[in-house]
Amino acid sequence: MRTTAETIDRFNHAFVNHDSAALTDLVAEDCVMEAIQPAPNGARYEGREANLIFWQALAEDRSTQFEVEDVVVAGDRATIRWRYHFGDAPADSVRGVNLVRVRDGQIVEALAYSKTGEEVPLAAMDGTDD
Repeated sequence: MRTTAETIDRFNHAFVNHDSAALTDLVAEDCVMEAIQPAPNGARYEGREANLIFWQALAEDRSTQFEVEDVVVAGDRATIRWRYHFGDAPADSVRGVNLVRVRDGQIVEALAYSKTGEEVPLAAMDGTDD
């Protein structure tokens, strides 16, 4: 059984290294995630399949890069502070935080918040408004 710290480390690794396959066994069947967009509350994704589709698309996008700034783990919860780079200019990034809950080595809840009022280009969001 993975600890919360091990689960979060593998989760972060998937995004930093564009390793979408690493996410496969990290997401619980009953996982709930709220994305940073659209404002003000973000899209809500329920279930393993919906979350994997979103997160794997995000991890696979090689035109972007995640940078983990800090991780704090307390029991079954983790706070991940990150910067998401989506362009060439220094201003083409956004900082944010994910509040994550882990059960039995899998993510069951991930709530994302960012420091922006503007839309951030996310590959995972393409086609979700059809």
